Parts: sequence; C-alpha cells; structure tokens
Amino acid sequence: MSKLIRIGTRDSELALWQAKTIQQQLEHLGHKTVLVPVKSTGDMLLDKPIYELGITGVFTRILDTAMLNNKIDIAVHSLKDVPTLLPTGIVQAAVIKRGNVRDTLVFKDNEEFLSQREAIIATGSLRRKAQWLSRYPTHTIVGLRGNVNTRLQKLEDNEDWDGAIFAAAGIGRIGVRPEEAINLEWMVPAPGQGAIMVTAREDDEEILAMCKEINHEETEICTTIERTFLNLLEGGCSAPIGALAFIKNEEVSFQGVLLSLDGSKKIEVTRKEKLGNHHNMAQYAAEYVLERGGSRIMNELDDADKNVKIFSTKNLSELQRQRFQNVNVESTDFLKISLNRIPKPLLKSPIQNVIITSQNAVEAITAIVPKEELQFKNIYCVGRRTKKLIETKIGKVKHSENYAKLLADHLVEFIDGTEVTHFCSDIRLDEISQTLEKNHIKVNEVEAYKTILDATEIDSKIEGIMFYSPSTVAAFLEHNEPAQKVAYCIGETTANEAKKHFEDVRVAKIPTVESVIDLVNEQYA
Repeated sequence: MSKLIRIGTRDSELALWQAKTIQQQLEHLGHKTVLVPVKSTGDMLLDKPIYELGITGVFTRILDTAMLNNKIDIAVHSLKDVPTLLPTGIVQAAVIKRGNVRDTLVFKDNEEFLSQREAIIATGSLRRKAQWLSRYPTHTIVGLRGNVNTRLQKLEDNEDWDGAIFAAAGIGRIGVRPEEAINLEWMVPAPGQGAIMVTAREDDEEILAMCKEINHEETEICTTIERTFLNLLEGGCSAPIGALAFIKNEEVSFQGVLLSLDGSKKIEVTRKEKLGNHHNMAQYAAEYVLERGGSRIMNELDDADKNVKIFSTKNLSELQRQRFQNVNVESTDFLKISLNRIPKPLLKSPIQNVIITSQNAVEAITAIVPKEELQFKNIYCVGRRTKKLIETKIGKVKHSENYAKLLADHLVEFIDGTEVTHFCSDIRLDEISQTLEKNHIKVNEVEAYKTILDATEIDSKIEGIMFYSPSTVAAFLEHNEPAQKVAYCIGETTANEAKKHFEDVRVAKIPTVESVIDLVNEQYA
C-alpha cells in the first residue's frame, strides 16, 4: 500500500484551491493524501541556516522549511512565485496542465480611461507596472498588495483608482473574476504564470514517482523555457521580465521582454523552433536581450534595488542581514539597557509565581544570584527566545505566550494563587498589571533594568522603519518625523503605538526579528 502523501500549502484561499486540485488528481489515481496548511511559525528550525540551503523565496520559504523538516511530503506553489533555483534537497516533482496565462484588467466603471491621458492603475508587480507605463506613459501606477480578495476590496474602496491588474488564473480559480474584466493580450506574463508546481524532497523516490503521474509534459516544457530565460537574465520577481512559451502544431513559440522600471526602455525577443529542437531557445533569447542593451538595464535595476533603504531600530546580526532580499538595510540600537541591582534577599526568597517579559530581565536576575539559589516555583514568560534563555539560565517555564496580553489572559484563568512578581523595565506597558489587578491578582513589579532611549537622526531617503517595542517607536520620534515611511512592527502592541504616528503600519505574523524581516521582503518581492 502506498504511503499517505502530506500536501503542504499556504492557507490563503487561492493556495488552498491549488492544493486541493493537486489532491484531487493524486486521489483520482488511487493515492491517499492529506492537506497540511502551513502557517508562518517560529518553530520551523533547521540544522543549517536557510541561506546555506538556498531557501530564498518569500512565498515559498515556509513550505521549503516544513519539507526539509519532514513535516510535509510535497508542497504546492504558484509556479511564478518559485525562485528559479530551488533549495538544496528539493526538486520540481510536477507541473500540472496550465491555466489562463494572461494578466487581467479589472476596472470599476468602464474602459474609457484607457483612451485618456490621466488614469490611476493599481498593481504590486514591477513587471506589470513597467509594461503598463510603456503603453500608457502618462498614467499613474499605485502599489497594491495582499491576497486576491484584499486587492479587489482595495480597488473597490479607493474611489480615484480606475483599475487594477491581476493574474487571470488567480481571480478565475477562486471564482471572483468580475464579468467585465478583460485579459491583457498585449502584456507578456510572468515566467510560469498560470501554472501550478509541486516540489518534493530529492531523495524521496516513492513520492517523486507518484507526482510524475500528474505531470503535464507540455506545460513542463514551456515553463522550463520561460524560467530558464529568467534565470539567464539573472532576474528575480523584482525585475520587469516577462516570458511566454506555448506549443502548437509541434512547434514551440517563445516571447520574452525586459523593461526598465519606468517602462521607457523595452527589449523584446521572439523565437520559434520545432518541438525537439527547442532546448536552446531560452539561452538564445536571453543572449539576444542582453546583447541589445539588456545588460545595461539589468545593471540599472541592480542599482535601483540598492537604493531601497530600510532602517532597523535594533542592531542586526550578519545572518539576519543575509535574510533580506532586494533591500539595503541600516541598523543600530535605539535603546540602551542598564541592569539594576535587584536585592539579593528578594531573589533568594521563595516566589510562587514569576513573570519575565524580556531577555534583559533574565540577565538582570542571573547577574545577581546564580541559578542554583533561585527559588521560583512557577515561571511565566513572553516570547520564544526569552523562554529558551530562561530555561537555560533559570529554570523550567510553566507557560509562555507570544504577547503580554495573551499571557495575562492565561494567568487570569490558570494561575496558582492570587499574587505574581513581575520582573520588568522602568518603561513598560501596563497590559499585564491592568488585566491581572482587574481580576483581583496582586502584581509586585520589580524594576530589573532601565531602558534608555538612544536614537539618532536617520537619512530622509529611508523608506521604512523596523520597530520591536513601543519604546523603539518613542526613541525614533525623538529625532525623526514619520513622514511617508512604513512602520514594520514585531507585534500588535508595538503596532498600536506606531499607528498613533504612522499611516502605513504592518505587523509581523510572529514576534521575531526574522518575521519582521520577512514582512519587509514581502513589500519588495
């Protein structure tokens, strides 16, 4: 009996639709499957840093990590989102028959704006932006990100937008394509657009054999040509590169395009070969483009990427810096920490319930009294890394949460006794104390360390700021103006503070520095 195939997928509506399509095809052939929606979680750890394994894709990283951790057997992706170089140990197992390859224009009222000098079109794709401006140079392009439904709602909500561009396959597959939407036959799609890809572990021969049964050879040939063209131009999803191959009457036709960001420069290439003689099409097309000014455009794109600047209010490690894609980042600590001398008798006395909300508090405690002399019975904490440090330097954690509010809610329901000791900073939010005291639980606050705001004035060209606590927001504001900058926040508490000053505030899925970095990468993918 064949093994149960664990199908990994992101949990968006479109991703689930694609995964269920793969599931149906496999089950039709008699294989047993189960869907495994994979969220962005903090426990996706590997023996090696992800950069050593070549895990780079913003939209594929979580599934790659789950696969290498043997939590799933195959992963289902929109092929256009998959980097041309897969991580070490992961291979393409199948692509199924392709859907609609075209880009689609969704508009609100009518198409009259297409003949007008002024119009506003929304898209988050540099490829779509460049091709639209090449055809309509006087129009204005505005950014548009999020899942399909979110983008459609943003189009509806913004009264001055005339239209937005979507992948026809995406809005068609989940049944939200408006009747009046029109396919843009003149726009060259992204390499692999409209295709669904399955990846698997390179050494799992049984799974690879199963996936081969659903592979569509014609789609595989065409998308391989497109993605090889992209790879040879050394372009990622941030470069305005389009490619489309199709087979008709035993002949392979290819169309490729490279544009400058503003669409003012465009190099196109077309090629036809008999099926079987198509293997060098991508190389010919890429060399044709590069020799006719493509190298200069790619260099300009590289320089443009380097001009994107993000600032982190916490000093980043080298591994964290390597996680960024298409972004230049500067970082320095906007907060300085001064550990307080906590009275020894307090730390040596038995304490029934202890709350620790930061790694700084751990350092302050263990700087005074060694682990062996502490008599903490129940330890509660906030944060995965704080928990790890506590269990290394102090003792077993009874319960942890990612956010202070969630920890307070847990304690209200499950605490032993009616009193806690909270080791905290002199600058803190009162979420824990307010929640507990409202529920008749006494909170003894012990200032374990002082937080000193120590910000500097940053370059006005900085586009986004990474914040890790409300205090980092306060420190930033001492010497800087929010202006039109984006605030990337580690959690809801920090985001709530940022929203008082920034118009565009984004929150990481999990409260880690790496998750904030991923949030930045999504913006510039």
